[in-house]
Amino acid sequence: MAERILIISGSKSDEEIVKGVTSVLDEFGVEWKYEVASAHRTPEKVEKIVKSTFADVIIAVAGLSAALPGVCASHTLVPIIGVPVSAKLGGMDSLLSIAQMPPGVPVACVGIDNGKNAALLALEIIGINDKDVEKKLLSYREKMRK
Repeated sequence: MAERILIISGSKSDEEIVKGVTSVLDEFGVEWKYEVASAHRTPEKVEKIVKSTFADVIIAVAGLSAALPGVCASHTLVPIIGVPVSAKLGGMDSLLSIAQMPPGVPVACVGIDNGKNAALLALEIIGINDKDVEKKLLSYREKMRK
């Protein structure tokens, strides 16, 4: 089965945050694929990955200049969720790089190192047209309130 959510990180060092994403997606039983590709060191690889996916949502995990989510967005109309990494400056550099995208290239942004929220937002996007995912999200929210 093809992935519903594509996760790309700019570096292998981001894998701890990616685990936060994949743990939530596994809990919901949603197919995902994970790739490592740098917007700066391997831009052609990023473009190829993004243009070849059939995923409904892309989660891009990036630190420092955090260009990866924006580069992904420049190659597709698939919704992109950026996860800023606290590599330097407490992650504020990454957060602002993702949140301050130019007009016409939207990228959603979750909190610094918050892969879990990126996964939940991706599931909410999928849940718009997938009643099973929507039902699981409602149940999850109920558990969180208790």
